[in-house]
Amino acid sequence: MSIIRIDDVEYELDLLTEEAKAQLTSVQHTDQKIAELKRDLAIAQTARASYASTLREMLGHGEDAPFRAPSGIQVRH
Repeated sequence: MSIIRIDDVEYELDLLTEEAKAQLTSVQHTDQKIAELKRDLAIAQTARASYASTLREMLGHGEDAPFRAPSGIQVRH
């Protein structure tokens, strides 16, 4: 017997309808995808900060320069 907690209420998994089980599976898969996307975003933000730091060094800006915030770098096409 498996118990699942939703909004602080416990439910016996075996007693859920098939439709409720399908919705639960969808919620679980969506939560996994959100966690994956958050990890990907953290990786991308780290890479961007590294690229911006390297660019600042290439342009002769030190870490104490006013230009130091990675979000301050904008590329225009």
